[in-house]
Amino acid sequence: MQGPQEASLPATDNASPMLTPPEWLPPPLLTVWELIADQPWLAFAIIVCLSYLIAKLVQLLVQNSVAKLASRTRTQLDDQLIALTRKPIFLTVFFFGLALATHQLPLPDGFTAVLVNILKTLVVLSWLGAGWPFCRLLLQSLSRNQDRFPLIEERTIPLFDITSKLLLIGGTSYAVLMIWQINPTAWLTSAGVIGIAVGFAAKDTLANLFAGFFILADAPYKIGDFVVLDSGERGQVTHVGIRSTRLETRDDIQITLPNASIANAKIINETGGKWEKERIRLKVGVAYGSDVDQVCDVLQDIAIHHEHICLEPAPRVRMRGFGDSSLDFELLCWIDEPVLRGRLSHELYMEIYKTFGKEEIEIPFPKRDVYLYQMPMDAGD
Repeated sequence: MQGPQEASLPATDNASPMLTPPEWLPPPLLTVWELIADQPWLAFAIIVCLSYLIAKLVQLLVQNSVAKLASRTRTQLDDQLIALTRKPIFLTVFFFGLALATHQLPLPDGFTAVLVNILKTLVVLSWLGAGWPFCRLLLQSLSRNQDRFPLIEERTIPLFDITSKLLLIGGTSYAVLMIWQINPTAWLTSAGVIGIAVGFAAKDTLANLFAGFFILADAPYKIGDFVVLDSGERGQVTHVGIRSTRLETRDDIQITLPNASIANAKIINETGGKWEKERIRLKVGVAYGSDVDQVCDVLQDIAIHHEHICLEPAPRVRMRGFGDSSLDFELLCWIDEPVLRGRLSHELYMEIYKTFGKEEIEIPFPKRDVYLYQMPMDAGD
């Protein structure tokens, strides 16, 4: 009687794939290969060790070769880039070896794919960690060369820094979603709907936010400048933020202005131009009959001998017209900083009044002549 035939065991997905030995291996190494193939944990440990050694070797080769090229340049940016990429290069090679090693283990169904995706995600995050400080270093390096990159300055670095980090986060998020085979279309659609709702709810805040970006990029003024607004306020810019700009007036009063209102207003920047100097105009009137040449010489001499008046450009005097009761002159002179305008105008006016008194130059004031006519006597009186 024939015994029952033994049923063959079905192959399971958990079994590790058999490593096929290369044909060029000598017989002694074939025995070692078969031993490793029969012991998945031993194969895992060997691949991990080899991956670590190869990662270290690749790290040293890349660092040394790039360091030789970096030594020929004058900038320190490439040296800092080498230091930032040491860890991501090592982790990329090492995690690639770990992904190969996990395929040799008898893990539950689907668990290997999860581990490989985790390793890929860690590699992407490691490069994100290197790109984060590198963007800041790159912007600082470009800001020092303003002849070639005039838009990137010290005050605009925060704007470009935030933009670059948002791009890094967006690119990293997309890569992670693709690694885990998640369709980002639904997420982007949801984000778009939420963005529209938030935009309607906070339209004023967003208007100030975008206006702040444009102000930082266009730079109509910077911190320390003296500006005059449409409404007449004059002050020094003390803060330029994403939402608002702050001015400090000469009365030590701080004015906070939303960026949206500034972006659509006419701004007079007294510190702008080719230099920080500012020209002040002093209107002076003298009586008719005065020696106009003497008046011009006196006014110009007062400005030249004042210690805080610039000699280049030189002060000048101009006659502007004939007033109702005076000859109208204007003293034009330059000062080093706009903040000195009030004090120096006071000192010059004081000196003009004293000097005109010594030189017997009359400063006119409105006069009225009253003529009295004698009324005719009534014949009946």
